[in-house]
Amino acid sequence: MPGASATSEMIPVRVHGGPTTVIEYGGLRFVTDPTFDPPGEYPMPLPGDHKLVKTDPAPVTAADLGSIDAVLLSHDTHDDNLDNAGRALLPEVPVVFTTVSGAGRLGGNAQGLAFWETAALKRPDRGTVTVTGVPARHGPVGCEPVTGDVVGFVLTSDDLPSVYVSGDNAALEHVEEIAERFAPVDTAVLFLGGARMAFAFDNALLTLDSAQGAQAVRLLGARRVVPAHFDSWAHFKEGRHEIETAFTDAGLADRLDFAR
Repeated sequence: MPGASATSEMIPVRVHGGPTTVIEYGGLRFVTDPTFDPPGEYPMPLPGDHKLVKTDPAPVTAADLGSIDAVLLSHDTHDDNLDNAGRALLPEVPVVFTTVSGAGRLGGNAQGLAFWETAALKRPDRGTVTVTGVPARHGPVGCEPVTGDVVGFVLTSDDLPSVYVSGDNAALEHVEEIAERFAPVDTAVLFLGGARMAFAFDNALLTLDSAQGAQAVRLLGARRVVPAHFDSWAHFKEGRHEIETAFTDAGLADRLDFAR
């Protein structure tokens, strides 16, 4: 398989703030968890006065991204993964891959992928890209009734290195399962940031923190890791500095690509 630099050249990835990335794969353009709103507050559908707070503006608009072939939406129920402007974009793209429950809520062009379920997209060169839904859990064991369903994704094609998109996953055991089927993964887009909320699950992690991200990279055998969803929102407890420190301590700093 190609090394990290070759992979970087072959699979362009660009992070556009929060969880929103553009992945160019097999001649197709994928966007993850589209968010483009300005800073603001989003009430949470929970008892009490709880809000998600966006702190930084998106560096691009949906229109700036140009043509999009598919959206990889890890979940539709949280505004930091699908905000108002992102939701308005969805009907404009050919297909939105998301959770099975999310596809039921969104309707239209949304296609739900259960864990390990696949979908095929035709490449412009007549090849095929396979999109596989992979396990994710947005918090500690048993969190689903509160945090909802989440799905990650793996992109594969016969002549291309694989790409993993974690979504909002806090479970290294799910990363182990994914590694058993797909390792080595060449490019891992990991949603990091160590998200926590004091009122939720005794302040347990809702996404991977930086040290766990490094563990995930080892499990996956990833040659390149693109950190995403660690900034622009108040509930993230770790940023670029903590990610760089954890990966340096793990001897993995050369695999980091912030793709800005």
